[in-house]
Amino acid sequence: MKKLFTALFVLISFSGFAQDSIQQAPEGFDVERSDISKGSIETIEYPSKTVGTDRKANIYTPPGYSESKKYPVLYLLHGIGGDHNEWLNGANPQVILDNLYAEGKLEPMIVVMPNGRAMKDDRADGNIFDPEKMAAFATFEQDLLNDLIPYIESNYPVIKDREHRALAGLSMGGGQSLNFGLGNLDVFAWVGGFSSAPNTKTPEELVPEPEKTNKMLKFLWISCGDEDGLMNFSKRTHDYLDKHNVSHVFYVEPGGHDFKVWKNDLYLFSQYLFKS
Repeated sequence: MKKLFTALFVLISFSGFAQDSIQQAPEGFDVERSDISKGSIETIEYPSKTVGTDRKANIYTPPGYSESKKYPVLYLLHGIGGDHNEWLNGANPQVILDNLYAEGKLEPMIVVMPNGRAMKDDRADGNIFDPEKMAAFATFEQDLLNDLIPYIESNYPVIKDREHRALAGLSMGGGQSLNFGLGNLDVFAWVGGFSSAPNTKTPEELVPEPEKTNKMLKFLWISCGDEDGLMNFSKRTHDYLDKHNVSHVFYVEPGGHDFKVWKNDLYLFSQYLFKS
């Protein structure tokens, strides 16, 4: 099913969701409110056998969080010039999520913001395009699957199945999310790529078996700003998915390669997660 909403810069190609259009985030969606309950953020360190050291990640737990409940998890990845703090520094995602919870628009979830540069010196300084640092973003797949997810599932009250794990990210993290999410459908059922970067695999590599992918995915979101020079990576993925009838949302929004776009993406994408 395909509908084109020119005024909203939206191209939707998906089935199984009662959705007529996608509205951009309203004014004030990212402004902190004093009259609502708040989630919490903590920084943890987890042992990484992949890297051979302890690594940091930020964890957001929702308002009303209780260890007597079990939660799904969104793993939220940063860009090539960032680290585990990039989302917090650039978007204040906790404010966006708190506001959505106050409006009853989200399923309670834990959000994990790790460092996707899986190497011992994982700081975002010096030449961020150094081949070793670039390779570390690919290495993060093993760190994520074998170290971070097991740590989260051993230390937080989470539901330990694919239907309750989501993976999304911006730019380099968007490419990682499509690569690792679509490449590990036994682990993730919800995937989102925001302004995905050139590290994104070709569509044929991402989805070699379209019918299988279509059956296993709960939701796939691909988005990019209409002034973003990296649009071709999102567009080619969408075109392939559309050709092979793989259910997904392709969302083209006003803007470039920046947090104005990515905050809007988080606001929209998060509302789909973990809902039937």
